[in-house]
Amino acid sequence: MSSATDMPLPAAHALRKLGRDLALARRKRGISTVDMAGRLFISRDTLWRLERGDPTVSLGTLATAAFVFQLERTSPPGWRKPLPARESRKDRLCASSWGRPK
Repeated sequence: MSSATDMPLPAAHALRKLGRDLALARRKRGISTVDMAGRLFISRDTLWRLERGDPTVSLGTLATAAFVFQLERTSPPGWRKPLPARESRKDRLCASSWGRPK
């Protein structure tokens, strides 16, 4: 069984934050845990685990909760940053030529 110690620390923090955000969204909308669990077709215990950021809750449950709340941003900050430019093979080979000029 997976636990928070099996995943990178930033991922565990992001999952806990997402769970807190889902709990806050539920409370702001005045939805009880019983009603929310019913909307997600899960038990109240699973909902509580989801809101605590438990990594064993299924991704489908998490996605369904985000859909129910119509969350615009469910990814951690920086998720959509552009990737760095990829180095060409030639550049890598020249850089590894141990100080020989290019």
